[in-house]
Amino acid sequence: MHEHIRRRCLKLGELLLETRATVRALARSTGYSKSTVHKDLTERLPNVDGELAREVAEVLAYHKAIRHLRGGEATRDKWRRTRTGPGGCKEPAAPKS
Repeated sequence: MHEHIRRRCLKLGELLLETRATVRALARSTGYSKSTVHKDLTERLPNVDGELAREVAEVLAYHKAIRHLRGGEATRDKWRRTRTGPGGCKEPAAPKS
């Protein structure tokens, strides 16, 4: 493994533990692609630093366990933003003639 890839894996692993961010957020903040970040953390990091890889795996497992909740929150927020009528309900559609 090239030295710059090894350093990138360590940097991403430490940053993930520091911020507890998702892979997507970590990719956005570092400028790497989501695929690169995920591969570095799941496949390459265990070969570089086993202890750090175990800690990172715990954070990734937590994010995977709650991702269905985050998706539900995002959908709920989206629907709340689109409601326009009184009481938060959409106005009924006008009858077609």
